[in-house]
Amino acid sequence: MPGLMLFGRRWAIGSDDFVFPGAFELFLRLIWWVGVLVLYSVHKERFNCTGGGLLHTYLLVLLLLLAAIVCAVSAIVCISMRGTISNPGPRKSLPKLLYTRLFLFLPEFVWATVGAIWVSDSRVHCEKTVVNAIFGTVIASWIIIIFTVIAIVIVFDPLGGKKTLYLTDAIDRNLESSQSGQLFYNVKKTATRVWEKRIRLMCCCIVQNDDHRVAFTSIAELFSSYFSDTDLVPSDIAAGLSLLHQEQDIVENCPKDPEEILCHSPTSPVADNLDVELENAAHYMQFAAAAYGWPYYIFTNPFTALCRLNRDCCRNRATDPDIVGGDCLNFHFGSILRITGLQYRDFIHISFHNKIFEIPFFVALDHKKEAVVVAVRGTLSFEDIITDLSADCEDLTLEDILENGFVHKGITQAANYVYRKLINDGILNQALTVAPEYKLVIVGHSLGAGTASILAILLKNSFPTLRCYAFSPPGGLLSKSLADYTKHFIISVVVGKDLVARLSMPNMEDLKRRIVKIVASCNRPKYQILLRGCWYEVFGGNPDNFPTELDGRSQDTLTQPLLAEESLMVHHSPSYSTLGDESHLNSPQYPQLYLPGKIIHIVEESSTRRWCSSDVKYTARWSKETAFRNILISPKMITDHMPDVVLKALNSLSQDKASCISCQTQDDFNTNIV
Repeated sequence: MPGLMLFGRRWAIGSDDFVFPGAFELFLRLIWWVGVLVLYSVHKERFNCTGGGLLHTYLLVLLLLLAAIVCAVSAIVCISMRGTISNPGPRKSLPKLLYTRLFLFLPEFVWATVGAIWVSDSRVHCEKTVVNAIFGTVIASWIIIIFTVIAIVIVFDPLGGKKTLYLTDAIDRNLESSQSGQLFYNVKKTATRVWEKRIRLMCCCIVQNDDHRVAFTSIAELFSSYFSDTDLVPSDIAAGLSLLHQEQDIVENCPKDPEEILCHSPTSPVADNLDVELENAAHYMQFAAAAYGWPYYIFTNPFTALCRLNRDCCRNRATDPDIVGGDCLNFHFGSILRITGLQYRDFIHISFHNKIFEIPFFVALDHKKEAVVVAVRGTLSFEDIITDLSADCEDLTLEDILENGFVHKGITQAANYVYRKLINDGILNQALTVAPEYKLVIVGHSLGAGTASILAILLKNSFPTLRCYAFSPPGGLLSKSLADYTKHFIISVVVGKDLVARLSMPNMEDLKRRIVKIVASCNRPKYQILLRGCWYEVFGGNPDNFPTELDGRSQDTLTQPLLAEESLMVHHSPSYSTLGDESHLNSPQYPQLYLPGKIIHIVEESSTRRWCSSDVKYTARWSKETAFRNILISPKMITDHMPDVVLKALNSLSQDKASCISCQTQDDFNTNIV
């Protein structure tokens, strides 16, 4: 719902967000009140000690104060449970109750201070039990006050004052359109400054130059633009995601669009065999995972990794590869050796240097596949996150493509950095001099996959036989013309409902539109949605088909936005549309970008859970880039992106294929004997 208006400004909390915190406080206050009442009843005849009269007065006033607080909190919880996300009318009296509750903090604060002074007074010589109990009530009062202050800081919206002015205009509609537009521009400008300060604070330990400051400003504009045209609070988004997840699970078994899935291998002269590509992908995924160094190795081997790496750190090397950047105790290089199974002499160059737009990579000789492998690391630092979030589009013109192509700006700059190192520093020439008959293969995971893909585009003309394997690449990477161009030499691998592979600005705008639509149309209170959503995520079961305002409406009326949906949009930006309009997904600033190359989509077919492990069966198929136009909400949307899950899925498919071949060979042998 729209953010709560209190003290003349908007707050990042809704009037229906007080059910759970209020119920929790009510539970604590009731226990507290009953405990103080029991204490007073048992010891009311024992306050004739020195200072006992003061403590007697303290307990009486505390009982009255707690009773008032319990009544106020009970009323807040009851009122907050009324209405729906988009219908705050039944909760219009909540601000007055909140003013009352906040006013009660003043006497509570004073009384907690007085109680602390009385209890600590050395002249008080009452029964130890009574003094300790009152001391406990004083401590509890201070804890609640401190947590309340922290909560106020968390829900404070730095833009609350300016948004209040704009929201008032949005409701009254009394200003001219030019004045309204100026107000919205001022809100966005202030929001950009706020986001930029937040990003600078997060990256305060990073050495910054002019390029980095430009990146911070660009990211701030992206965030301010994305969040500026809605009046949703975080709990609204959580409720919307929960509803979307259940809605998606309901329609998951519906027949798929035949245009979105190819059940047969493409007839490309390069990648026409799914089994071969899966075997190659399983092999090269080890290099992409190894680029993460010791964090990945310790994560996948938590009990033995440190002991093994400690043995490697002091071992003498026959030959030292070209290593750039810090590698504390040789842990990074030791992990790469163990994950890839290569020898020291197989590495041509290793770079652990990491800055914004400059990411680590290594070049090694893979004798098993007779390839020079360039492995680029994925996101593992704040610098990498800034590179990821620099999502503006940049032109990339190639002679082989008639129309100009668009690429992700931050990832393109990272690819240009690796390109300069490989070419200008002669690293590739050195590798191909050692093994001139080897082919060039570029691999990477996540950010590394996007960088590897653009790097492959830059190197394709110089190395015609080049291949690239992009594992879980970011969705908003290449324009359609470039994505089609890369189908001949890039293989992308996506597992399940991976979020990153579907992450692009148009897809994010589509997700925002769907959240606004579903929370506006649902006619259940938010606390019921969140309770049901938590139960569904933790314990499973059948998804709840929440009744909505759309039920019973004719299809013709769906061409217009719901009034509730319209109320959640504080400004009809280019990203917003009616329920049936999707033209906004291709805005000039953020055009539709796609995954690179041919796409192998690996999905979980079945899962058998055991006491300490689970046996998961996977299936793989070729997919089109249009199958990744929507972000899918699922608990696995993050885990499906992790490199260990991708490697496990690829190894499982390779092992299944090997066992099938073995069984077929045995059957043929038995047939020949007969």
